[in-house]
Amino acid sequence: MVEDVVRTLGFLCLASRLRRIGERLQADTQQVIDEAGVGIQAGQYPFLAAIDRAGPLTIGELAQAVGITQPGATRTIGQLLELGFVDIQPAPDDQRRRLVSLTDKGQELVDHSKATIWPRVAAAVADLCGDLDGPILEQLAAIEDGLAALPLIRRSTVTGPPALSTAQ
Repeated sequence: MVEDVVRTLGFLCLASRLRRIGERLQADTQQVIDEAGVGIQAGQYPFLAAIDRAGPLTIGELAQAVGITQPGATRTIGQLLELGFVDIQPAPDDQRRRLVSLTDKGQELVDHSKATIWPRVAAAVADLCGDLDGPILEQLAAIEDGLAALPLIRRSTVTGPPALSTAQ
């Protein structure tokens, strides 16, 4: 068996290891989303959640809320706009500012997701992390081992109403 160099090198490769865990969690989350029949990418949910929590936001504010670059936020908002989940309008107080808000379809998706998908993912991640204790590298190893042994989609016992149809 080939050595897992990223794991073995510890703190030297911590960023790579965190990225690997993040990608695995996001891929497993996408499986839950796909199983629910929702036509959205896992990485798009934080944008919808930010707008739902704060109300209409500029692209810059969304980038800051989600913790990514403005070009990345612009790209994601463009995708959500094409899907009909968000709308962009000039701000009432300053026509130069453009505010991103949820459409009715976007709000319906967020409401459905809050009731079904988000609790399922949160419960699965809580299950994955429930027994963690000790130094961060050991915790990361436990998370990786836990995901390998039982992906998020198989961890959650939270269920909800039938899948939401996002087709127009």
